[in-house]
Amino acid sequence: VQLVESGGGSVQAGGSLRLSCTAPGYVYKSFCMGWFRQGPGTEREGVATINKGGHTYYADFVKGRFSISKDDAKNTVYLEMNTLKPEDTAEYYCAALYCDPRGPTLPTIPSVAYWGQGTQVTVSS
Repeated sequence: VQLVESGGGSVQAGGSLRLSCTAPGYVYKSFCMGWFRQGPGTEREGVATINKGGHTYYADFVKGRFSISKDDAKNTVYLEMNTLKPEDTAEYYCAALYCDPRGPTLPTIPSVAYWGQGTQVTVSS
């Protein structure tokens, strides 16, 4: 299963980027979707989740700056990243997630069904 990511790059602090992730239709319709990131020398961490109903959940360190959304017609999930900081520098990974029946929560590695290939985001000061 291939989740295709795009949109990474290099920006200065305070800038913006939008990441995209397109999934096969049967994956997009069956799973919740989320984003993770892994910075240099750090563990992979959950960033945001969106469920099939469009409800979202964010890690505290991105609340108010990042926004996850989806386009059902395109089987695509987006991560809009604003007010970027150097500490946001990381490889960002899209993932198809087993949905939590209680509602969207912070994505965790055990909840991942499929991974994207990753896209690098570099924020310079």
